[in-house]
Amino acid sequence: MKKGLWYAIIAYIAWGLLPVYWRSFESLLAGEILAHRVIWSFVFMGLLLFVGRGKMTQLRNMFTNRKTLLVVAASSILISSNWLIFIWAVNNGHVIETSIGYYITPLFNVMLAVLFLREKPNFSQWIAVALAGAGVLVATIDYGRFPWVSLSLAASFGVYSLVKKKVSYEASIGLAGETAFVFPIAVAYIVYLHFTHHESAWSLPTVSFVLLLLSGAVTALPLLWFAKAAARLPLSMLGFIQYIGPSITLLLSIFVFKEKFSPVLFISFSLIWAALIVYALASMRVARTNAATAAASAAEAG
Repeated sequence: MKKGLWYAIIAYIAWGLLPVYWRSFESLLAGEILAHRVIWSFVFMGLLLFVGRGKMTQLRNMFTNRKTLLVVAASSILISSNWLIFIWAVNNGHVIETSIGYYITPLFNVMLAVLFLREKPNFSQWIAVALAGAGVLVATIDYGRFPWVSLSLAASFGVYSLVKKKVSYEASIGLAGETAFVFPIAVAYIVYLHFTHHESAWSLPTVSFVLLLLSGAVTALPLLWFAKAAARLPLSMLGFIQYIGPSITLLLSIFVFKEKFSPVLFISFSLIWAALIVYALASMRVARTNAATAAASAAEAG
């Protein structure tokens, strides 16, 4: 469990610091950054699978099963959309909105579970959803516009998580399949930019260009660390740790990127934080009840 805790902490710190990384390429179009992210993620995952025993076979099997291929296609489009929105938001002064988006993602998942998995949240979880909804409404009033960045990030990642439940491949196989599906699109877009003279990556300073080449590793490693953490830690513990990421992003937006954090926005975040506390406590209570029930059943069976 101790090793799993460190994997989780490192993964969420890495995700929280990503805005600093993507700001290194703010002179590029968001679509161009995304295309390079997909291409170099595909290359990085290909190398990892090549040295892994039997993993290339699993990847081939993924693309020969029609049902699995449809799921991979949907998940690749969803996660690519999530990446594009995040990159665009970071490089256009909307880092606070990305933080809100990832704060409310777990609560958005509750709504998806009700709608598509027929799960029945308890009263406390409904209270958490209501508080988060109030927080988003307050943020909307403060911005004077619909917080589409926050809700798009939460929706795309929430639906992505829902779709991922349809397949049981490990994280490395899943990411390789997703990047492989959109790889031709990414290459075609880079070629289009080249022939229309809108390509900017090759004009980056050497250090920035090398960092862009490393975007595959930057994308894949936190996900693989998270997968190792998820295999070792209870879900309730992961639920607490996951808020490290958006908390770091929020601090970066205020103290590094100097985005405006108004008193009204503080009220919005207070409602969202209250929602997260209520949700986490309710989830822990459910987890303890399930564990007690399982233990009782095991004792009876013994």
